[in-house]
Amino acid sequence: MNVANPHFAEPLWLWLAFLGPVALFALQRYSAWQRQRQLARMASPQFVEALTRSHRPGRRVFKDALLILAVFIIGLTLARPQWGEERTDRTRLTGDDVVFVLDCSSSMLATDISPSRLERAKLAILDFIASHRAGRVGLVAFSGQAFLQCPLTPDHDAFRDALRAMDEKTIPVPGTHVGRALDEAFLAMDRDDKSRLIVLLTDGEDLEKSGIKRAGDLAKKGAVVFTIGVGTPAGGLIQALNEQGQPTLLRDSQGEVVRSRLDEATLQAIAAATRGEYRPLGPLGEGLARLRAAIEKRGILTAGSAASTRGVDRYYVFVALVLALVVIESLCGTRRKTT
Repeated sequence: MNVANPHFAEPLWLWLAFLGPVALFALQRYSAWQRQRQLARMASPQFVEALTRSHRPGRRVFKDALLILAVFIIGLTLARPQWGEERTDRTRLTGDDVVFVLDCSSSMLATDISPSRLERAKLAILDFIASHRAGRVGLVAFSGQAFLQCPLTPDHDAFRDALRAMDEKTIPVPGTHVGRALDEAFLAMDRDDKSRLIVLLTDGEDLEKSGIKRAGDLAKKGAVVFTIGVGTPAGGLIQALNEQGQPTLLRDSQGEVVRSRLDEATLQAIAAATRGEYRPLGPLGEGLARLRAAIEKRGILTAGSAASTRGVDRYYVFVALVLALVVIESLCGTRRKTT
């Protein structure tokens, strides 16, 4: 057995190993004193001696010592004794932080990709996160305004919860303000980041016409924007709930049914302005998977190996000792055999 580097992983529990036996010893002495007092009240000394003739004080001391030792070992067990070492090698992804910028405007309700543009984009991001084992991720939701839905965090479960909670009602201001969304994503990143990676998922309908200009400004500050086009060039109808809660097609001010189309040219221009790349999302979200491969190829996200050495827990040895002491104590009597 490897006994290198013996130590306690939780040494604060050692107080129980020392104070516990002292407290138990004091309790045992107090209990013995009380027993003597009660016996003295019950009968005369001669009668008490006759009653306790079969009692063996040595066995009582032995039983008390076993319990004291058990409490001492319990304290050692809680302190997590370790000796020996084990080495683990694992491969993990390392890289920069990623902020996802997701369009949640009404045009993302179009069903030219199933079940809808917004839902398909969310599923694709979840697939991306499942492979992005390392690094922090953040989320910005936008339509006419932009809001940081999830700050940069290594807690991917918290990110998933924020993403799943998003819908077309997350940002109540109508419109599609891409420039403001990019600003919000940039502000969410740390100032000392060497590379600021933003992934923009939208149908490209930049109603404020600010996305390309703002992307150029952010590129000078080190931001790289990768764009994902959600939807199809042919477009799709937008189905929303009316005041009665029933699904209905969205119409413009002239009463014409609105058809939303993917604006690939705008998204390509935004990516080019920051030396990023553009990919159409596709019907199954494969575009984001391909984009991730392209990002890895650039070296922004890289696969690396990490090795760690940790102590080996040996608490089970002490647990076995405690159980053995308790069993022995319970089997020992305090009286000698009489015939």
